[in-house]
Amino acid sequence: MKHSCPSYWRFGQKGWAALAVIAVGMTGRSTIAYADRPLAVPAVPPLQDNPQAHPDTRSLPTPDSKLLPLANAWRNPQVIRTLNGHSAPVDALAFSPDGKLLISGGSSNEGKIRVWSLTTGRQIDSIRAHRTSVIAITLSSNGEILASCGDDAGVNLWNWKTGKYTRTFLEHSSNVLSLAITPDSQTLVTGGLDGIRVWDLFAQRPLYNLVRFDNPTYSLAVSPDGVILASGMKDGTIKLWNLTTGRLLNTISEHRGQVSAIAFTPDGQTLISGGYDRTIAVRNLTTGRLDYTLTGHTGAIDAIALNPDGETLASASRDGVRLWNLKTGEQLALLTGHQDWVQSVAFSRDGRFLASGGYDRAIEIWQVASTIIGP
Repeated sequence: MKHSCPSYWRFGQKGWAALAVIAVGMTGRSTIAYADRPLAVPAVPPLQDNPQAHPDTRSLPTPDSKLLPLANAWRNPQVIRTLNGHSAPVDALAFSPDGKLLISGGSSNEGKIRVWSLTTGRQIDSIRAHRTSVIAITLSSNGEILASCGDDAGVNLWNWKTGKYTRTFLEHSSNVLSLAITPDSQTLVTGGLDGIRVWDLFAQRPLYNLVRFDNPTYSLAVSPDGVILASGMKDGTIKLWNLTTGRLLNTISEHRGQVSAIAFTPDGQTLISGGYDRTIAVRNLTTGRLDYTLTGHTGAIDAIALNPDGETLASASRDGVRLWNLKTGEQLALLTGHQDWVQSVAFSRDGRFLASGGYDRAIEIWQVASTIIGP
């Protein structure tokens, strides 16, 4: 992205053609139809921040990404923006590659993807992406492909640089709950109630399928080298796959209940998973041993996000966002800025900012003090 607010992400009659998603009951499958004309787009809402957290919203610091804070710097992050505009819980978040835009997805019959400028705190675009809920979104590492999935069984693709819709995959027959794109931006993996499917993004065609209905997939992650796929399953296990061959490498019994979130550390040596059993498991893949389990959340783990520093983990649940030092297992902070259950978290690619979205329909943007450069 060359600019913080590209023309193709702005509101207006020449903006994106909105994506109308319609479920049609044909042999148990969903069919997606696309509108010939853009749907009506609401006017840009005024900036609505939390006055108790920061009364003068327009004098707040704008994001700056000159320094990457170390793990201990996240002991006392501050809210610099509160983004309001969703009419439903915020289930999905992703930063643009340059960290100047935030992409968010709504649930509960909203089905919209919204794009926000972090410089101004304003929404700059909105599209209807799925019939009801946007369950997950992901952006390829090269910043070219935006993918989304939802409970209409569709997986939608856009060219992020041009803002154009490119393709819908309809091969899933049930809710698609998770997405992952390989580091080389060539392969998309989708997981849902009917199993795992692997797609060629260059040719935009299916490659092969993995597990099926017997054990639904709730979360996915690809190792930094693009070789290993980790899938979090409904039965509490984690399956490790060779993405090149599709061969199952190992099955790990990790949680009591579904594995709702999963991630690799940047060095690929550690796998982190969160489950409905309220715990976060940190496993050393070199030794195959569980290093430790993080506890403290009072509800199911809904999402996790790993800072690019490889040391700071954010986890979301009903009691807020907890930040952890992965090297020590120490809890750094408990963030309680939301008024309800927190559903989603994401770090910017430079590690400077954390976004959290929840049932209160708000998105909080957190930042550590720019003067903190050491432990």
